[in-house]
Amino acid sequence: MPSNEEHSPRVVVGVDGSDHSRAALEWAAAEAERRGVPLRAVHALGMPLIVSAGSVPARFDPTAEISDQADEVLTKAAEHVRRVRPSVTVETETALEEPPLALLSHSRTHDVLVLGTRGLGTFASVFVGSVSIRVAAQAACPVVVVPSHGGSPATTSLGRVVVGVDGSRNARRALRLAVDLVRESGGELVVVNSWEVPYPYDPIAMTSMGYEPQEKLFDRKSEELVGEMLLDVTGRRREDLDFEVSVVRTQDSPVNALIGAAEGADAIVVGSRGRGSVRGLLLGSVSQGVLHHSEIPVVILPHHAEEE
Repeated sequence: MPSNEEHSPRVVVGVDGSDHSRAALEWAAAEAERRGVPLRAVHALGMPLIVSAGSVPARFDPTAEISDQADEVLTKAAEHVRRVRPSVTVETETALEEPPLALLSHSRTHDVLVLGTRGLGTFASVFVGSVSIRVAAQAACPVVVVPSHGGSPATTSLGRVVVGVDGSRNARRALRLAVDLVRESGGELVVVNSWEVPYPYDPIAMTSMGYEPQEKLFDRKSEELVGEMLLDVTGRRREDLDFEVSVVRTQDSPVNALIGAAEGADAIVVGSRGRGSVRGLLLGSVSQGVLHHSEIPVVILPHHAEEE
């Protein structure tokens, strides 16, 4: 797992030569250019462990053929970045560990970790690649999962960023990250808050008894919530912000609300309530649902990620 050693921020991306990792590489290169930081491409070999009594476990050394293949993957990745983003400094790293461990161990709190929805591993998850799920849950920094559209991301811009909020501390952290991304790119922020009426009711009967209709009550509370969260995160009222903000308040499930609001957007930001574990309880249901349905990059602030 990542240490607390200080280092300069960078964008870390997992590559394996697949179309999915190339899409992630292109998005990561664009993000490195926006931030003015180096890009580190990591290729994981997943070499078997050697375990013997009384000794520290070690990994088999790769054969010359495996090393040559790794060098070829990284060389092509670096050459591609230099073609599409010549201003970006590219670093490459071959890791002996399995892909999830390699990516986690090469990223730190102030980095951004980028990977594709599939590739980088053998086993597939019911939602997206198993590597994506595990890394997105356990990283110490924001993780961006980039879908592939014929080997390229749907977009590399951040002109319109969607974020879901619900009033929780986790949502405030996600909103803060989304605000940073929008300020970084000069784009638009779309804040989504949704609700579902918790029980069936007769609106006519309740109104006749003097009760406020549930939809009207939830909408008013939603408006108050979004305004309070923007003020808390930015220190300014919505009308005084130095970037464009639009708000979507809707009676729908969080996943449907976010996917609907993301039409025509460039990225979705979510905070994960999930708690990473080796047994696979990895991400909150909203994060997994958004990853499953989104056709644009999803930026996840894991439960374990530190606040700056």
